[in-house]
Amino acid sequence: MTRFLCAIICAALAAPIAAQSPSLETFATGPVFEDFGPHAPVEGGEPLPSFSRFAIAFDVATPAETDARNRGFESAARFINMHVAAGVPEDRIQLAVVVHGRATLDLTTREGNASRPMIEAMLAKGVRFILCGQSAAANGVKKADLIEGVELHLSAMTAHALLQQDGYTVNPF
Repeated sequence: MTRFLCAIICAALAAPIAAQSPSLETFATGPVFEDFGPHAPVEGGEPLPSFSRFAIAFDVATPAETDARNRGFESAARFINMHVAAGVPEDRIQLAVVVHGRATLDLTTREGNASRPMIEAMLAKGVRFILCGQSAAANGVKKADLIEGVELHLSAMTAHALLQQDGYTVNPF
């Protein structure tokens, strides 16, 4: 009986909270990538300093779900879209996506790779995709298997160290 009452009370309390949840309709793509990288405006937030400049490395080891784009790659696109929408000039954003582990295959030209069009669009806008050579070897991936423009480095650790020497910070998300 106690579990039953608890379930009823929890359901009753959850309804008003669900009603207050923001709609996914507040999220939009663009202005740089119109087909991916959704973000929401933040009303009343602190303005970004006019001198804002970003050099950030994203670390991605989690592969895309079946028939879906890689969420880690899309996070980098979201970063660009939301900051350009907030007034940061596109040329003040430098991103590198360092890929290793099971996400390795998301950088290949394999049939059915849903991430490929997104990666190609991001490469065209200057986003670097860097594959860990150790993960490539472990997954049987050769340079010829990669989407054109993807870089192959000795390791993800090496790529991160070199990016840090060039002033990149690591995005913790």
